[in-house]
Amino acid sequence: MKAVIQCVSNAKVKVNGKEIGKIGKGFLILLGISQNDSEEKVGYLVNKIFNLRVFTDKKAKMNLSLAAVKGEVLVVSQFTLYANCQKGNRPSFTKAAQPNKAKMLYNLFVEKMSKLVSTKSGVFGAKMEISLVNDGPVTLILEN
Repeated sequence: MKAVIQCVSNAKVKVNGKEIGKIGKGFLILLGISQNDSEEKVGYLVNKIFNLRVFTDKKAKMNLSLAAVKGEVLVVSQFTLYANCQKGNRPSFTKAAQPNKAKMLYNLFVEKMSKLVSTKSGVFGAKMEISLVNDGPVTLILEN
């Protein structure tokens, strides 16, 4: 499982021109699911992300978590995080999970994150437009 996490001042996602999710300060999470991922990995990653101390405190040190800043989360499915571009010019996505498994684990991730913090999400498998204001900028990549 791979997550690209961006600290944002705000972010939103649209499908077919309609806004379906919007957050203020928090994380935009692009989430990729691989063939080898499991429910246990979802739980680990949710807790890791929730407890990351990457928001700045009064001394401008990265020391605060989502809970500390009363942040929100926007989760967007992103199978292209598992693109292999080593051969040729067309990416291969053979390491990405099959859609049924990926959708189930994506929904579980959103559900578990929602129990911890206000969480919005995109639509699995849809063509989406994402807008964000990166705060910092801070962008992290987590993989487990």
